[in-house]
Amino acid sequence: MLSGVLKSPEAVAVNVAIMRAFVSVRRVLRGHDELLRRLDELESRVGAHDAQLRAVFQAIRRLVEGPPVPARRRIGFDEAHD
Repeated sequence: MLSGVLKSPEAVAVNVAIMRAFVSVRRVLRGHDELLRRLDELESRVGAHDAQLRAVFQAIRRLVEGPPVPARRRIGFDEAHD
């Protein structure tokens, strides 16, 4: 949108860089989906008796998912507290 408003070579370059960043993020997220799908396949092949492998699978899942995002307090006017 920036390049549509400013119509300068710099604005076009920034717009292209932003689009490339979004594509990169999408590729990274798709890679995690593929990893989780493959983990599911491997886990289904492992018998219920192998607790050590299940622990490894759970650890990998926690690493892929990352830490939980804490709830944030909303900023702005709150109608409930007039």
